Amino acid sequence: MKTNQIEGVILDWAGTAVDFGCFAPVHVFIDIFQKVGIDVTMEEARAPMGMLKIDHIRAMLSMPRISTLWEERIGRAFNEQDVENLYGEFEPALLSSLKEYTDPLPGVVETVGALRKQGLKIGSTTGYTQSMMDIVVPYARNKGYQPDYYITPDGTSSFGRPYPYMIYRNMEELKLTAPWKVVKVGDTTSDIKEGVNAGAWSVGVIIGSSEMGLSYDEFHGLSDEEKATIISKTEKRFIDNGANYTIYSIEELPQLIEKINRELEEGKRPGS
Repeated sequence: MKTNQIEGVILDWAGTAVDFGCFAPVHVFIDIFQKVGIDVTMEEARAPMGMLKIDHIRAMLSMPRISTLWEERIGRAFNEQDVENLYGEFEPALLSSLKEYTDPLPGVVETVGALRKQGLKIGSTTGYTQSMMDIVVPYARNKGYQPDYYITPDGTSSFGRPYPYMIYRNMEELKLTAPWKVVKVGDTTSDIKEGVNAGAWSVGVIIGSSEMGLSYDEFHGLSDEEKATIISKTEKRFIDNGANYTIYSIEELPQLIEKINRELEEGKRPGS
């Protein structure tokens, strides 16, 4: 491998590698708020996606509309105990259904195989905890997807996205020599910021993403015009949050890496 080339790819899990549309956590977030009498929207439940899940709940409670509803319903502003109580409802509910959301996205298994043949290491980060990944990893492996390494925020003292530390742990484990030789691929704005903060090439994958928020059948049921509109909207969100590139699907990744390698040979870097 040449000196100035990509050495490794770090993939997110839900919405990027498995679980088309990242649906496993969304309905649980909605349900736990409904139990305390607060109706949150699908958009509100998805907005912090990619973060450590307790941070996700804290971010939802901090949203002005939800914060106001909480004060009206509970009679005071939310506090850290409320965050912990909601998370206590969230985790067992998610764990009970998580295995049903472990199917690899179309093209993921084949693309990872192609990247490995090019000598690239395949790492991964996630907003799930270790106990959640204890379910996801073996089920995904049985369906053909297994990165060379994964880490959760449990392994970085609960400093999840947008902090870059999970990426750095991947680099250490996989012996990747510089952040600018790493491509981080994800489906949320938190993923994008994680890659940017690490100094890696940050790539947003559009179709099947949490940011798009559609199931496989919902997306493929759209007209060509509707598809173009939602793809453009999702792409803009990624770019606005610092993505170096966007791709429609993971299958475009090998071609994109070839493009990035040419840019590296020209002396370009992620922030340039």
